[in-house]
Amino acid sequence: MYRWDARVYQEHSSEQQKWGKELIQKLNLKGHEKVLDIGCGDGKVTAEIAECVPEGSVIGIDNSEEMIRLASRTFPKEKFLNLFFQLKDARYLDFNDEFDIVFSNASLHWVIDHLPVLRGIQKSLKHSGRVLIQMGGRGNAAEIIEVLEMMMKDKKWESYFTCFSFPYGFYGPEEYGAWLKEAGLKSKRIELIPKDMVHQGRRGLSTWIRTTWLPYTQRVPETLRQEYIEEIVDHYLKKHPIAEDGTINIQMIRLEIEAYCSL
Repeated sequence: MYRWDARVYQEHSSEQQKWGKELIQKLNLKGHEKVLDIGCGDGKVTAEIAECVPEGSVIGIDNSEEMIRLASRTFPKEKFLNLFFQLKDARYLDFNDEFDIVFSNASLHWVIDHLPVLRGIQKSLKHSGRVLIQMGGRGNAAEIIEVLEMMMKDKKWESYFTCFSFPYGFYGPEEYGAWLKEAGLKSKRIELIPKDMVHQGRRGLSTWIRTTWLPYTQRVPETLRQEYIEEIVDHYLKKHPIAEDGTINIQMIRLEIEAYCSL
């Protein structure tokens, strides 16, 4: 478990929200569906789904207490009558035949073993239910990871990464096709999609690293953390300078899966 700064994430997650909006469009919602949003974070994307299903409902789950508290405060149940948030781990879903759609955006790459998640999704879906999820895929943020791995070998930082193992599940269609079948889900589409993440200058990149690369940054003592982050930024910008318009681009790869309940 990592210590999320939910408020800072809320202020600096516009790219994730943009991708979430794009994914919602692919749902072609009719307005009456019951939806489960796995890894809802600060709840912004979950709330957008709720607006699209005025006759249905949405439950957003996340395993971060900080995120769930913020989402619940931002979207209080007294005002958002069809929107609910629960503290829950995606690996231990306990819903049964409850949802028309299971949705997840920019979340499940935090899980290494996806089979328990997919089995829980299958159990959560109604017989005719469907799945639409997107996460970091094979090759995601490769140039950032290259910098992080290089710095772990530096004498200045190596002592903080003893016994460190890669913390993300960045997979491809081959693995996911087999897992879907084993979990009782029928694949309609599995693809790796390149996406360009844009940050506003050095500060934007630094904030993104601080708020989302927690498995690395939280290994370093808080007194040295900002120095560590700025060094990551320095190394990245040596190969990928700031553009004339002041932006910094990161090449991301997303794994997008569309599937159906086949049991």
